[in-house]
Amino acid sequence: MSAARMPKVGMEEERKTSIIMGTIKAIHEKGYAATTMADIAKNAGVSTGLPHHYFGSKAAVFNATMSFLLKDLSKQSRSRLLKAKTPMERIDAIIHTNFSDEQFQPSVISAWFAFYVVARTEPATRRLLQVYHRRLISNLTAEYHRVTDRQTAITAAEGTAAMIDGLWLQCVLTTNRPDGSPATMLVQDYVKKCFDSFETTDTPQ
Repeated sequence: MSAARMPKVGMEEERKTSIIMGTIKAIHEKGYAATTMADIAKNAGVSTGLPHHYFGSKAAVFNATMSFLLKDLSKQSRSRLLKAKTPMERIDAIIHTNFSDEQFQPSVISAWFAFYVVARTEPATRRLLQVYHRRLISNLTAEYHRVTDRQTAITAAEGTAAMIDGLWLQCVLTTNRPDGSPATMLVQDYVKKCFDSFETTDTPQ
């Protein structure tokens, strides 16, 4: 291959990212079921065959898109966790991440809705959703376990995760302009009650 035809360094990743962003836009505009690979390519500003070339199928593009959003969510969470010191502060950081303005962008909301729907019929998508839930519960459990026994920590973590998911859905379904502040306070109140109920004598050393 001549030097003139050699691909630019990073071009492949740039194109993949463009396709992922194009997927988010297409799903927001048309919904997952109606979105085609041609729609994705058009939004991404690439040739029609490129999404097929890089990902193979619409389902694979969608899974890559959700992996991208999940990594972004994890990155935001890590940034907040760096500033937290106590277990309650670290759980609070996780809560704020899930109810941040970034998670209430209309296109992101559309992608998450599609995530839950597609996971019902696509095994690979379902596994991705399960990984997300397990990681959320694991992170919460780790913080609760610093001040109580493991089984109590798991129970508290599962309750907290359920509130985060449920209240997020309630926020986006009940208003055109979701505001995560009330939901954040409700989960924080639940977390405080969990900490208040723990037997400090059982705190692991």
